[in-house]
Amino acid sequence: MLVLVAVASRHGSTLEIGEQIGDVLRGAGLGCDVRPAGEVASLDGYDAVVVGSAVYTGRWLADARDLVDKRAAELAALPVWLFSSGLADSPAKASNRPAETVDRMNVTGAVAHRHFPGKLDLSVLNFSERAIIAAARGKQGDRRDMAAVREWASTIAAHLVGSPERTDA
Repeated sequence: MLVLVAVASRHGSTLEIGEQIGDVLRGAGLGCDVRPAGEVASLDGYDAVVVGSAVYTGRWLADARDLVDKRAAELAALPVWLFSSGLADSPAKASNRPAETVDRMNVTGAVAHRHFPGKLDLSVLNFSERAIIAAARGKQGDRRDMAAVREWASTIAAHLVGSPERTDA
């Protein structure tokens, strides 16, 4: 079984979450490719997909949104999991556009969506990003809980190892 973990990450910290997921899946005996969402040209050959994105101003990055939009029919035919990563502090987490998340889950038939707290390094942000973060009262620091990421990835692995082929029943 081959799993694609496709991630949209602006500064690399969400991609690191995707890499943790990939490591857990490989550790469970699954084949796994971790790739930037914008580089995914085809889902051919994949038996399951995990799509994740950093959240900026309450939205997934364009590469992840485009992947889901353009490959919705293909994704709906596979087991799919979605994850988001962004600021954990209010009000930013509450603005993670729940309607868009529900729409993504519906169009892909996703098994689950998980939001993970993110990492904020002000030194890598441009002026506009820093202004948005200041308005949202974002706090610098790495709030990612990689143990929680690995635990979630383990549930994906257990699902896939326990049911190698998706059925409509």
